[in-house]
Amino acid sequence: MHGRSRREFLSDVGRGMLVASLGSATAMELGVAPALAEESGHRLTFGRIEPLVSFMQETSLDELLPALVDKLNAGMDLKTLVSAAALANARAFGGQDYTGYHTFMALVPAYQMSSELSTQRQPLPVLKVLYRNSSRIHTQGASQQDVLCPVDAADSVASSRGGELVQEAVRALDWDAAEARFAALAKGPAGEAFNHVQFTVQDEVDVHRVVLAWRSWAMLDLAGSQYAHALLRQSVRYCVNTEQRLRDRKRPVSAVREVLPRLLDEYRLLDEPLGNRKAEDGWVKELARTVFSASREQAADAVAAALGEGMDPEAVGEAISLAANLLVLHDPGRRKEHSSPQKPPGCVHGDSVGVHASDAANAWRNIARVSNARNKVASLFVGAFHTAGQTSWVTKEPYPYADQLDSIREKDSDVLLAQAEEAIRANDQARACAVVHRYGEFGLPARPVFDLLVKYAVSEDGALHAEKYYRTVCEEFEASRPAFRWRQLVALARVTASEYGFAAPGYQEACDLLGVS
Repeated sequence: MHGRSRREFLSDVGRGMLVASLGSATAMELGVAPALAEESGHRLTFGRIEPLVSFMQETSLDELLPALVDKLNAGMDLKTLVSAAALANARAFGGQDYTGYHTFMALVPAYQMSSELSTQRQPLPVLKVLYRNSSRIHTQGASQQDVLCPVDAADSVASSRGGELVQEAVRALDWDAAEARFAALAKGPAGEAFNHVQFTVQDEVDVHRVVLAWRSWAMLDLAGSQYAHALLRQSVRYCVNTEQRLRDRKRPVSAVREVLPRLLDEYRLLDEPLGNRKAEDGWVKELARTVFSASREQAADAVAAALGEGMDPEAVGEAISLAANLLVLHDPGRRKEHSSPQKPPGCVHGDSVGVHASDAANAWRNIARVSNARNKVASLFVGAFHTAGQTSWVTKEPYPYADQLDSIREKDSDVLLAQAEEAIRANDQARACAVVHRYGEFGLPARPVFDLLVKYAVSEDGALHAEKYYRTVCEEFEASRPAFRWRQLVALARVTASEYGFAAPGYQEACDLLGVS
């Protein structure tokens, strides 16, 4: 048995029999995923930061926050803590646990949010997410058991076809080949590895697929490019896992697999540099309306045509973002039959259509900005395809409603901010939207509104989405032209009013330890 104990051998045999009887998708959900070839190897470790990574993965939940605050008081910075937590999460879950990868995707946003707070409060968003990270690791029994383990690279992978070869292995459900091929490609520059994995990311319209890929890349700015393979291979494993679920549940693959190559061939946008034609506000608004209301294939065609006409990719991406924002403002709220204690009827936080669409559009735009020419074009095609086709259940009129706007007559900024906070704490989405909209109409500064909303993005749980969506709005606000940017804040006010009242686990303990109210 090559050094393995009889108990370990029988455990693996039993696990294999259970997976065979349940089906791999169900087994994944129950935490008894099939053992992969690399899982019998030595532990994946992370050099000088390994002691802190192990601390993040193994420290009990009761001991975590006091120990983290001690480390901060001793001079450790938030960047180091977030980096270690990201590596611990990747090793523990490998991109295959729902709450696990949501927590990973919240780490960079939480770190970015910290810079918006006063010095004493800066650790709060990070400690909140680190608490969530540890909680999930221990709930899933991952404090001593890893999903991400060492893997041997393939002997030779043609880099000219690297993305296609990884995609081919993923579609074939060949875990070992997908991992080995990507490991070989990851020996090159991190940017090239990121471009290779995009072929597989673009295969489905799945918010977690694209946001995980983007947040893994963004994490390299904190953790360092030396960990690119460990962080980016989460996307490879997520994609194989998703492909397996589609197969097990006999669900069709996305039509984007046919639409994307057709558009790339038809418009031939890779033959010469993309254009930089500036867009008028009306043009952006019209394209956004098309993406919002059209079918997915029609929206992708419209974006391809726009790029073919030489329009600036940033203007095209802005229209996609604006279309996603419309889904937040037109959302009628969660139906009673789909509600839960953390997501009651009428709410729009968490995995609502608009929040998911906005986070996905933001990720597609960011990937387009940092990728090669092929993936810049493909990301915008798929981003439009992803955002469109979701209006089968939306309201006719968007927030803010006219009757609510008519009732707001104050022009003083302090009064309006107080009214907005009152609406948030009453879970009054319509009122919160109307007040923030009026505030913007008066040309008042945006920073005080962000200061109000970030407070609740930190304190509330947000059903795993508060940090990501807050940062989505910040980035899209900055990237949007004045005619449209305020809509992002109106949407954030709505989501904030929806999520209020569900305090984040660990938040109060973190406040107490830091001595803040």
